[in-house]
Amino acid sequence: MAPSRAAILGLAGPRLTSAEAALWRRFPPLGAILFARNIHNPVQLRALTNDIRDVLGAAAPILIDQEGGRVARLKPPQWEAFPAAARFEGEPELAERANAYLMGAMCRAVGLDVVCAPVLDLRLPGAHQVIGDRAFSAEPEEIARLGVACIAGLQAAGCIPVIKHIPGHGRAMADSHHELPHVGAGIAELAQDIAPFRALAGSGAWAMTAHVLYEAWDARLPATLSPTVVERVIRGEIGFDGLLITDDLAMGALAGMANDLAGAALSAGCDLVMHCSAKLEDAAALLVDCPALSDAALRRLALADAARRGFGAGDRPALRAVRDGVLAAPVLASRDIDPTERN
Repeated sequence: MAPSRAAILGLAGPRLTSAEAALWRRFPPLGAILFARNIHNPVQLRALTNDIRDVLGAAAPILIDQEGGRVARLKPPQWEAFPAAARFEGEPELAERANAYLMGAMCRAVGLDVVCAPVLDLRLPGAHQVIGDRAFSAEPEEIARLGVACIAGLQAAGCIPVIKHIPGHGRAMADSHHELPHVGAGIAELAQDIAPFRALAGSGAWAMTAHVLYEAWDARLPATLSPTVVERVIRGEIGFDGLLITDDLAMGALAGMANDLAGAALSAGCDLVMHCSAKLEDAAALLVDCPALSDAALRRLALADAARRGFGAGDRPALRAVRDGVLAAPVLASRDIDPTERN
């Protein structure tokens, strides 16, 4: 089989179509990402992940956004519901670690091995609620404390976590799914945003870029496409030497052809691009032009894979009891979590 392209792609429906399979065999992406449109039930989903790996190889990563709360592709009644990240603020790390392990084990059971969580963005008053309760806290130290626990739980379940959205989406006043946010904060304020990412830079997780333009760092290009932000801030100030994947290049924050955006992101220093629209013509254009993974990306991929420490060895009933026992306790008003952010 041809070497894997430096790309993660979405697909159109609950089955891998013959056209998708043919394209992927000729120009194989590294892996796939699944959304609600791809998921009906556990039996169907397991068959789909098996089919993807039949085409791309047994080691192909399959990603999912499964944070808990309102960002969850696996949902009741077929799957367990999980709390939003904000619910763990001020709680013992063990509760978040248990929660992440249970979520990771649920994903592994249906063939999903890369979980796009945790969110390390700040939850700031007045910012756009695209982040909101997806973030642990407004305090960098608290985000880092709970982020470490989340990553450890996912890795113990055999999953690769993806921290997001580096170098920080918390100050954005717009939703990057629809438009490009501009952040005018100065260097001193942005130091708070990057602090949780710096604390977890050596965790073995992947990191996902923010489609945000930070005027203090690069007044022209958003982080995903900015060599300055990737090399000076993400690789330099933050010290992140793990695998760096873009957020979805098909989001409204970015304008341009899929293959051009992918080339710009890889030239900026990203290791891997992600395109989720599942439009076959866009996927084909991207894959034809997309290079194979670089040697540095392959090294980072291997390090993240090695950081996974188990495959379902935890006592799930005991872990669920630990988490639920903590979350059943009264929540102090001083934690200042907006009740509307609770599920």
